[in-house]
Amino acid sequence: MENGNKEKDFGDILVEIPEKKDKTQGFLHFLIDLIETLVLAAILYLGINAISARIRVDGTSMTPTLQSGEFVIVNKLAYKFGSTKLGDVVVFKFPRNPSQEYIKRVIGLPGDEIKIVRGRVLVNGQLLEEPYLSSPTAYQGNWVVPENQLFVLGDNRNNSSDSHNWGTVPMENVIGKAVFVYWPPAEWGKINTHPKTVSATNPYP
Repeated sequence: MENGNKEKDFGDILVEIPEKKDKTQGFLHFLIDLIETLVLAAILYLGINAISARIRVDGTSMTPTLQSGEFVIVNKLAYKFGSTKLGDVVVFKFPRNPSQEYIKRVIGLPGDEIKIVRGRVLVNGQLLEEPYLSSPTAYQGNWVVPENQLFVLGDNRNNSSDSHNWGTVPMENVIGKAVFVYWPPAEWGKINTHPKTVSATNPYP
């Protein structure tokens, strides 16, 4: 007598049914990886901006050292762990309008006596060697740099708005030290400081 419930024999056939869960998990892994990458990129970006800045030189006051349109890397930590030195090229907020940023060369430190006579610069009675100048300084004057201030001049000495006509720069206004030209590629290289003074018995030849 046959059983009323017939059984179907499918043999040893293995039927695999793809699970939707696998696709969902794959997408979640991708999303997590993407978020981690974006977070890491943001951290790196913020970290780089915390220690450096990139500026575009606008104008000719620092020629021939820096040309208008060049892009420069600024070390924002240079004076957090070190002191300003004679000859440093610095970026700072213009004392008369802090919304503007200037780039100039440090010619005098706090307490220094600056004298410009017959196209030559003397710092505390010593002649400042300035191989970066394309022409002698055409003006004259005497200055004493106040405490916590800097005396700065442009390398294009006779076509620069700087300390000789609007005064010194408070140290708190200094953003950092210009260290490297990175664009255009033809001008790629380190920015030299030339921090040298020499004694001169006859500084006015």
